[in-house]
Formats: sequence, structure tokens, C-alpha cells
Amino acid sequence: MKTLVTFAIAICIGFNARAQKIQEKAVPEAVVKAFRTKYPTAKEVKWEKEKANYEAEFKMKETSMSAVFNPAGNLMETESEISKSMLPKAMLESLAKDYPGYKIEETAKIESEGKVTYEAEVEKGGKSKDLIFDENGKFLKTVIKEEKGMY
Repeated sequence: MKTLVTFAIAICIGFNARAQKIQEKAVPEAVVKAFRTKYPTAKEVKWEKEKANYEAEFKMKETSMSAVFNPAGNLMETESEISKSMLPKAMLESLAKDYPGYKIEETAKIESEGKVTYEAEVEKGGKSKDLIFDENGKFLKTVIKEEKGMY
């Protein structure tokens, strides 16, 4: 019983350690300045701390975006919501062939360290996962989505 309780506590701590919502005043000044310089017209900005980095989720015009900065204010990664039609053709073909019956819920373009990848959130039977593809539409990996309300 003691082991079960310890395990449950460890799981809860692990989920909470992944990303924590924070107020902008808790974000280092260098990060806020870099964000405001790069995205001066950003609206509805929400901050999270992810391990040592800071992520801003926001809207630019009508597009949902996120940007991850290290504590020094260097931009590490951006993710922009895109339409399904903007995905590489090979990715769309792979999704149709390898994931029949799955519905594409959201699509995004991710830029990190000079590389572009694409993400498709797919859902079937109440379970969703993110599928990551390279810029040519070649499958890279699956990220299983956590159940809502787990943390």
C-alpha cells in the first residue's frame, strides 16, 4: 500500500513538473523583451514554464501560435496552427493510408533549430495522438496525448 501511495504521488509530481502556467511577472525580463520584440502584435498571451524554458501561447491575427524561449531570451521553437491543405502532400497520403478512420483535429508547423516539422493531432474512438512528420512529409514519431484531467 505504501508503494502504491508513493507511486501515485510521484506520478502527480511528474505531471505537474512538465509545464506549469505562470504569470508574465514570473517570466525573466530577457524572455518577455525577446517575445515582445519578435511578436509585437501578439494577443491573448499565456505563459508556461517547461523545465528550464518559457513558452508563450498567443494569437497573431487569427492564428494560434506558441513560442519557446530559453531563460536568456533566445527563441528555441515556434509552433503555428495551419490549415490541413498546407501539410506536405506525402504527409496527407501517409495519414490517409496509415491512419484510416482517424479524424484530423488540428495541424501545425513547427520550427526548431532551423528545421521544419509538421504535426497532425488525430483522433479515433475518443483517443488522440500527435503525429510528427518532417518537411518532406516523412513520418518521424507519435506522441500519445495525455488524458484530460489527469493533472
